[in-house]
Amino acid sequence: MIGFYDYTVILTYLSLLSAVTGIGLAVAHHPLLAILCLMFSGLCDMFDGRVARTKKNRTAEQKGFGIQIDSLCDIVAFGILPAVITIVVCGSVWYAVLIAALYVLAGLIRLAYFNVTEELRQQETDECRKTYTGLPITSAALIFPFFFCFLDIFQRAAILHGALLVVMALTGASFVMPFHIRKPRSKEQWALLGIGLVIAAGCIFVWVRFRMRIVR
Repeated sequence: MIGFYDYTVILTYLSLLSAVTGIGLAVAHHPLLAILCLMFSGLCDMFDGRVARTKKNRTAEQKGFGIQIDSLCDIVAFGILPAVITIVVCGSVWYAVLIAALYVLAGLIRLAYFNVTEELRQQETDECRKTYTGLPITSAALIFPFFFCFLDIFQRAAILHGALLVVMALTGASFVMPFHIRKPRSKEQWALLGIGLVIAAGCIFVWVRFRMRIVR
């Protein structure tokens, strides 16, 4: 078979599988479960590069392959999956589809721009990147789950839909804005992981309450 299948790419593959599972759950009207898939994809993305760098004898082809599948996976997990969740939650109305489409487009542009600039940067220096230009698309793994933790606040569907679309529009716009964000250091990444676990617990709590209401 073509491609690579060693341990350095397993997390990226798992991230994609989780994202596709989340899309299926969203279409089946299980948005909270889809959000958990989004968070699992984010967890895999957080560690895939670190795992890949443990293999010191990777060939140039293996490194290039890893970079390509990472970006391809990111557009599905953090671009298409949140868009599908939003469209399903908002009832497939035209303005929700439009905002979701623009969100995915912004994510695609951001990933392509990052790939090009990163390739040029690596030709000039071996130093690790210290800042990002624009909001990383992987931030969707925390932004949207955090929003869904507060579903009980939105008593009316129109308010919920409007708030979700505003979050998506602002997040997408932030992908292509030319501001700089410092790349999280190791300790900060662990802090983000802790925050993610708290948010995941909040989403599970909301899902359990939702299921209990259906049973009643």
